Amino acid sequence: MKTFKQVRTYSIPSSDPRISELVTWYLGTLQRAINIIWENIEWSYRFPRIERRKSKQIVIIPYKLKVPELPKDKSFKKKLRDVLLLDCPYAKHWVDAVIKTAYSIMESWRKRYLKGRARKVKPKVRRRFARCKITLMRVDYGEKRVRITVKPGEYIKVSWSRRWLARRVEGWWVGEVVLKDDRVLIPFKSTRIVEVRGVVAWDSNELSLDGFSPRIGFIRVDLRPLQSMKITCEKKKRIAHSKGLNDIYEKYVARERNREGDFVNKLASGLTRLLPNTIHVFEDLEKEDLVCRKKTSRNRRKRNVRTSWISIQKKISEKAVVVRVSSKNTSRTCPRCGCVAKTRVGRVYKCPKCGFELDRQKLASINIYLKYSKMRGFPHSNDPEKAMKAELWVGVTPSGWSPVTWIPMKRDPEGGEAKGRGLNSKQYQAL
Repeated sequence: MKTFKQVRTYSIPSSDPRISELVTWYLGTLQRAINIIWENIEWSYRFPRIERRKSKQIVIIPYKLKVPELPKDKSFKKKLRDVLLLDCPYAKHWVDAVIKTAYSIMESWRKRYLKGRARKVKPKVRRRFARCKITLMRVDYGEKRVRITVKPGEYIKVSWSRRWLARRVEGWWVGEVVLKDDRVLIPFKSTRIVEVRGVVAWDSNELSLDGFSPRIGFIRVDLRPLQSMKITCEKKKRIAHSKGLNDIYEKYVARERNREGDFVNKLASGLTRLLPNTIHVFEDLEKEDLVCRKKTSRNRRKRNVRTSWISIQKKISEKAVVVRVSSKNTSRTCPRCGCVAKTRVGRVYKCPKCGFELDRQKLASINIYLKYSKMRGFPHSNDPEKAMKAELWVGVTPSGWSPVTWIPMKRDPEGGEAKGRGLNSKQYQAL
């Protein structure tokens, strides 16, 4: 049994002028709060440190680093609240919402700064929004309406009773609302217990998603249609940009974004229908490392940008249980004896210790599954070699009523010609 949490955010149009006035005040106050927190940051040094764990030396801090410490004591927060309340024409809880958002922004900046992804520059708020606290809201689930307090005795009412989303969020509860100039974003949340029937581990590659499940075997999701679409749009955008045709350039930017979203949505829906009540295990990828100039070549960076690994993971996490594991040594570790090869040259992996051979993409999916199994307490001796002879190919069609086709492939994973036929979801479930 696994607890599965879902969050869906829907946008409801609103033309109330009070919202725009509130957003303007909120942004100004939020930037003031960030300025005050920035001025009271204490900087301290962390020196290089190495620890010895299990007869190995592990670098905890690689170099001398200047670390910012945010002021979090109660006395400082009380003074900050008193300062912001001086020019507050709205309910006092809006100031508490501002302080909460300001600390969230500063914590995000601090984490990125410690990882070397942000400069020592004060954050600036550019997007117009206002995040509402739960204490400023009153939700009437019978009338399907949210009442937001603006000032004492003054409210803004937003209803979703006659909208298309009413059936989708039946029985869900409402989270913290976000106000925009012309619309209100309402997050709906739900929690349900899922009876897990299987586990699928996915290795993210440029042209495919390669999965492994002990119940099915290998699963290959073809991403070549997505890559082809992105390459075509990139060529058209490059031509439009060189000729100074900004309208046409924006047109192809929107087209690429919409087609990519359509492909990812169909892929996530198809996989969740194909593999119901299944835990999907992915590599914990850092997209910023994959497109970093210092770590990746120019040609490799361009190819990494085209692949929507993070988007696919996020979309599947909205429909099924997703677990992330470390991607370290997944494509050069033998699943049979545990030997780690020094290099990962070549498409086929051959273990230097026991002679085990397998395609590296399939090898990575097996190792990701084994990492998840070890997290759950299973020993390494549970090698899933019995299911390695089966293979399933999954494709995403760009149009049509059935976005995903299931094709059982009668072929050996090491090579050979594929022989199979297309099946729909009912025929596949009957196998």
